[in-house]
Amino acid sequence: MIEKIKPNLVLTVGVATLLVGGGIAAYYGLVSRKFLEGVPLGANVVPQEAMVAVSLSTNSQQWDKLSQYGTVPSQAALQEILKGWQNRVFTDNGYNYQQDIQPWVGQEVMIASLPNPSLISANPRTPEVSTTLNQQAMVMVFPIANPTKAKELLSRPRTLQQGQTTQRSYRGVDIIETQGNPKQNYSISVLGQDFLVVTTDPNATERIIDTYRGSDSLAKTPGYAASLETIKTTNPFAQVYLNIPVATKIASYRSPNPIPDKNLEQVQQHQGLATNINLEAQGVGLKSVSWLKPNSQKKFTVENKAQEILARIPENTLIMVSGSNLKRVWEDYTHGANANPIAPLNPQVLSSSFKSATGMELEKDVLNWMGGEFSLSLVPANPNPRALERFVAGLVLMVKVSDRNAADKALTQLDEVMKNKKFKVSETKVKEQSAVQWVSPFGGFMVTRGWLEPDVAFITLGGAVADQIVPSPQAQITSNPLFQQTIPMGLNPNNGNFFINLERVFDPNIKTLSLPQLPPDQKLWIDAIQSIGLTTAIISDRTSRYDIFVKIKTPSTQLPPTATPKTEP
Repeated sequence: MIEKIKPNLVLTVGVATLLVGGGIAAYYGLVSRKFLEGVPLGANVVPQEAMVAVSLSTNSQQWDKLSQYGTVPSQAALQEILKGWQNRVFTDNGYNYQQDIQPWVGQEVMIASLPNPSLISANPRTPEVSTTLNQQAMVMVFPIANPTKAKELLSRPRTLQQGQTTQRSYRGVDIIETQGNPKQNYSISVLGQDFLVVTTDPNATERIIDTYRGSDSLAKTPGYAASLETIKTTNPFAQVYLNIPVATKIASYRSPNPIPDKNLEQVQQHQGLATNINLEAQGVGLKSVSWLKPNSQKKFTVENKAQEILARIPENTLIMVSGSNLKRVWEDYTHGANANPIAPLNPQVLSSSFKSATGMELEKDVLNWMGGEFSLSLVPANPNPRALERFVAGLVLMVKVSDRNAADKALTQLDEVMKNKKFKVSETKVKEQSAVQWVSPFGGFMVTRGWLEPDVAFITLGGAVADQIVPSPQAQITSNPLFQQTIPMGLNPNNGNFFINLERVFDPNIKTLSLPQLPPDQKLWIDAIQSIGLTTAIISDRTSRYDIFVKIKTPSTQLPPTATPKTEP
C-alpha cells in the first residue's frame, strides 16, 4: 500500500525509519547472509542484466590525488563536473557527502545502469521497445559499514525542497520515493543493515530487492569473480564492468542500422569486460580483462608473438600499433565489425574499394600472406629543405610474411596497377638496399616498398621515412624514455602494443600532422594527456587481457587553495 506524505515532511526522517524499522527487521531475518568475496560489495545486489557497473573508492585521499592530475584548465573542468554531480545527488536533496555519508559508508560505492526489462528479453525489435530505450535506470548502492552512525546522521532534519514523498513496501522492504522534482525523482530503500540503495526508477528498486532476496546478481555472472582475480590490484580507485551482450543489444536498437540477428548471436558469446583503475604517480593505469561465456563456440587463438617487431620501429615514432598476426587481426575485426554498429571502419567497404582500385582481392591476394608480426607506425620525416615534400610524416607498415612467393607476386601485381594509374614506378636504393618506389603523377605523394629481411616486408606512404627503418633504425622506440614510461610491461609475452605521443601529435607548434582545431571542451582534456600506451595478451582460449596507461601532465601552478572546491565522490 502506498501512503502519501505531505510535501513539507522531512525526507530524512523517512530514510531513518527505513534504517530503524524495516532495515533492522530485515537484518535479523538475513543476518546469516554471506556476500561473495573478491568482487565489489555492491555487485552482490546489482542485477546480472546491468549494462554498466562502476565501483568507486570512497577514500578521500584517492579523490584528492585525482584532482591533482592534468593542467590547470582540466583540473578546473574536472572539479566542476564532480561538483555538479555532487549537487545533483546529495546537495539538492539536503545532504552533505562528507558530513552525512562518508562517516558510515563502506570502502566503495557502486553506480550501475539498468536497461528496461523489455529490452533484455529476446523479443524482436518493436515500436514499444524502441520507445523505452532511453528509460535506463541509474542505481547507486552505498554499503553500510557503520549502521549506528548511518541512523544517527540520516536522522538529522532536512526538508525536501520540491515535490513530495510517498512510502510503500515491496517484499518486506520499505521504499521511500520522491515525486514532483523536475530535476530528478528518487527511490530509496535500505537492505537489512547492509546497503542504502538509491535509484531513479521504482521498478529498478524492486529489481535490486529481488536480487538481494536471491535473484541472479552481477557477482554471480559466469566468469566475473575469476576474471577480476586476474586483474587484482591494491586499492583500485575504480572497478568498471561492461555487460557486452546487453551493451551490444542496446547499441543495435539505437542504431539506424540494427545488427542482423545472426551477427548479434556472435556477440552474445562474449560475457563481459572488467577494468581496474589505479591512480599512479605519473598517470592512470588500467588493467582490463574480457572473457567469453563458458559454453561459447567462439574461442580465442592464443598467440602472443609481438615482441621482435618493436626493434624495427624508430625512436621518434608518434603513433604505433603492433600485433602478432595481421591476417588474424583483420579476420577478427571483420567478424566483430559485422556486429558493431559503431565500428570505425567497414571491412566490406574497404575490401570492395581495394578491389575496384586494383582488381585484386584484399583478403586472398594481400592479407593471406601477412601471417606474422606486424606494426603500423606514423614517423616524422627528416627535414629536407631541397625536397618539395607535401608530407611531414610517413606511414610505415612492417610485416613478417608467411609466404614470400605469394608476397612477391602480389607486390609485383600492385606495381603494374600503379603504373597503369600513371604513377612513376622505379627501382631505387635506400641506404644501398634495393627497393621499389611509386611517385604520384602530381608529385609529393610517394610509396616505397622493400624487404628488411627475407621474410619482413615494409611499405611507407607519404613522407620520405624509409631511410629511418632500413636496414634498421638508428635508435629503437624501446629506447624512447616516454615510450618506456607509457607502455605497460606486465604482460610478457604479449599480443601487441599501441602507443601515441599525444603531446606532439596535437601540438600546434609542431607541424607534424594537419589536424583540425579541436573544440575547446575537447582540447582541454587532450592538452592534459602526454601519452597513452596499451599492451594486450591472450591468456587463454576464452580470456584476453589489456593493460593501459594514460600518462598525464602536471600543471606548473595549482589552483589557489581558496578556489579549489573539495573533491567528493
